[in-house]
Amino acid sequence: MTWGIVPAAGAGTRIQPLAFSKELLPVGSRRDGGGVERPRAICEHIVDRMILGGASRICFVIGPDKSDIIQYLGAGTPAAPIAYVVQQQPGGLCDAVFRALPLLAPDQPAIVGLPDTIWFPEDALARLPDDQLTFLCFPVDEPQHFDAVVAEGGRVREIQVKQPAPASRWIWGAFKLPARMLAELHELWREPGRGDPYFGTLVNAWLARGGRAYAAYAGETYVDVGTLRGWRDAARLLDGRALPASPGAR
Repeated sequence: MTWGIVPAAGAGTRIQPLAFSKELLPVGSRRDGGGVERPRAICEHIVDRMILGGASRICFVIGPDKSDIIQYLGAGTPAAPIAYVVQQQPGGLCDAVFRALPLLAPDQPAIVGLPDTIWFPEDALARLPDDQLTFLCFPVDEPQHFDAVVAEGGRVREIQVKQPAPASRWIWGAFKLPARMLAELHELWREPGRGDPYFGTLVNAWLARGGRAYAAYAGETYVDVGTLRGWRDAARLLDGRALPASPGAR
């Protein structure tokens, strides 16, 4: 059984004000079971991609004020049930992801993906192995706004977090790893002086201690929908594509 972990506790300050959680921002549409076109919340895109990547369970990590996500998604989709874990206080991406650890058995793979992104191809996660930390990478024009992945022969050497002049134009958009490896990263994160808010800096420390991570250059197009510009880019990207009968459709 593979878990999909969706960190959705952030306030979304870059695209506020909204009258709802940013993860429910309508982006694109789909056909429901009766063939009727319906709007899609941005978070549905990552859920669908995780399911295509092999996830059979989804965990949303939410803040205490995000009950609208539970109301919208309910207990899950026909393809995968959804569990919810509460992050009481915003503590960065690492803290959010690690909140899901009590749900995972050590031998279970986990996929981590961001709820305010849209990327293609939709089935790219299916190409990532279960037994190692692998970043799904995408080429972008402005990598300085993201976490750039510097790799050699497919092996990650460094994650450059929002650096002004990164050495790579490939960024990570999602990653997959065994739960036991996620637990190892959690132990490192808990060490005095750490508590990294960014996953990239934590991985760099893990690599320095002999850990291994890999880059999968399977991504083609990536849009961060966390800004108004990104929302417009995503709308243009999806315009004209065939409407899916989403695997997550309710």
